[in-house]
Amino acid sequence: MAKETENKKDQPFLTDVTALRKRARQHIQEGAVTEGYGGNTETACKVLNEALATELVCVLRYRRHYFMARGIHAGPVKSEFLAHAAEEQAHADRIAERIVQLGGSPNFSPDGLLSRSHSEYVEGETLVDMITEDLVAERVAIDSYREIAAYFAGFDSTTRKMIEEIQAVEEEHADDLAELLENLPDGKQI
Repeated sequence: MAKETENKKDQPFLTDVTALRKRARQHIQEGAVTEGYGGNTETACKVLNEALATELVCVLRYRRHYFMARGIHAGPVKSEFLAHAAEEQAHADRIAERIVQLGGSPNFSPDGLLSRSHSEYVEGETLVDMITEDLVAERVAIDSYREIAAYFAGFDSTTRKMIEEIQAVEEEHADDLAELLENLPDGKQI
């Protein structure tokens, strides 16, 4: 064990700087994707485009719920819907930017948006229905982002970290929504 640790100490920490500089000049048109990228960028962009679709569907659902929320208890719920919609849009923007960095094209096409999304678009009739559907969608996003982060963990720490940061916000959304459900009466108001 001690000898193994000694051998690791003797190995250079970083590739020869001259070699790094030479590699950086090769395939320069690929931007952030260097030779050291261990994944398949096409697959990575496909996975991220599904996450982008998920975020876009969430933005649309939250915006609809914001405008449709009515009743005596709607004020704080509407505020939460609007804040969540803005945060989901910010997530979509981050994901789209990363897709471009990886040499792909973000898919904003409405054609097939729901089939690419991990979450569903359910409108809901009452405040309780709306909050419930948003909470279900957040729980779907949390689990799918956990799997996506694990997928990227072995070869793309930048994307993994971004997805984990987005997942953390989704967890906050889920907590917010669960708290709203606890504090609402029967949900008859729309």
